Amino acid sequence: MSTPHSRRDVLKGAVALTAAASVGLGRADAQESAMQARTRIDSVLKRAVDAREVPGVVAMVATDKGVLYEGAFGVRALDASTPMTLDTVFRIASMTKAITSVAAMQLVEQGKLKLDEPVPGIDPALGSPQVLEGFDASGAPRLRPAKRPITLRHLLTHTAGFSYDIWNADTGRYVKATGMPARATGKVASIRTPLAFDPGDKWEYGVNTDWVGRLVEATSGQPLDAYFRERIFAPLDMKDSGYVTTPEQRARQARVHARQPDGALVPQPLEAPPVLGEFWSGGGPLYSTARDYLAFLQMLLYGGTLNAAHILKAETVALMHRNAIGDIPAGVMKAQLANLSNDVDFFPGAQLRWGLGYMLNLQPGPNGRSAGTVSWGGIFNTYYWLDPVKRVTGLIMTQILPFADPRALKLYGQVERGVYDALKAA
Repeated sequence: MSTPHSRRDVLKGAVALTAAASVGLGRADAQESAMQARTRIDSVLKRAVDAREVPGVVAMVATDKGVLYEGAFGVRALDASTPMTLDTVFRIASMTKAITSVAAMQLVEQGKLKLDEPVPGIDPALGSPQVLEGFDASGAPRLRPAKRPITLRHLLTHTAGFSYDIWNADTGRYVKATGMPARATGKVASIRTPLAFDPGDKWEYGVNTDWVGRLVEATSGQPLDAYFRERIFAPLDMKDSGYVTTPEQRARQARVHARQPDGALVPQPLEAPPVLGEFWSGGGPLYSTARDYLAFLQMLLYGGTLNAAHILKAETVALMHRNAIGDIPAGVMKAQLANLSNDVDFFPGAQLRWGLGYMLNLQPGPNGRSAGTVSWGGIFNTYYWLDPVKRVTGLIMTQILPFADPRALKLYGQVERGVYDALKAA
């Protein structure tokens, strides 16, 4: 099923406002060129669905003039006929991290958290961090105290030393050796891993943002779900975003598909409804829709304000988008659990850094993004980017495991290229 569903107002605003300025083209010609570019994006998505490269997909884009593109193709599950729609609910996984980072920066603005001072010692893992140096002959882990304290900057940039067993073999070995609970249990003990290195020494993707969420809870006095609803989701009218779905939202949810060695996609059952454990994770398990998340991205693109909702100061957003780790390389991950992730290297050979919440391109990307673009994604192959130079932000959502699926990434790049072609045409 590859027919687009409920797509409206595509390329509105941007075309009308910029067509007259196009060099060598009249208004009608510029509009026609932009609509042709939109058609190319439609064709890219339709082709990927028809080829079963993805089961279904939603893509949305906005500029500083409004919504530029929105399209939905395919189905929510390959063993059913329910079409993918613009209001389909997705598991956005690590796209949660940007939201948690914004929450933390709200508290920085209020003076309740400090970027470069030791974080409040709300847990021994933060207040008295230990570094894993290896394992002794019996397989027991060898630990030592960290050389320096952890700061909020370390946590927001994944330079604190925390890791994930998905990409760190020693962390996986530690989890097994100590019998740590799985993160899905919602127990705080599930994120109390030792550090893989001393804070500030390196970059490694990990449970850092879960600890940011714990800090938001401790500092604000609210559970993370309540904080998000009150301070971010309600102001931005993100009605379909949260840790728990209603029955109506669950009926709109896309199912995860597992990529097989031969490239085929096998739909998986819907996960059990989430139940609150000891805390809500700031690093991963939110549900949302493309429209909701685009509103969040628009808020960042517009300098912290969307319509009448003031979420962050413009200078705070600018700070989040700057390189926050200096010369430390970032963004490359070697998979240890092949069922969950492929190796991750979105821009081979490129210089990548980290802002206060997301990856940062130091150079222009191959599909049109500017140097200074921030981006990231979620383990089920949902991705977003925000280009503050060319004033455009976009996302693509599907539901596939493992992460960094080559076919999904190819489609993501083709959509991005189509967007920048549309901007040129307009």
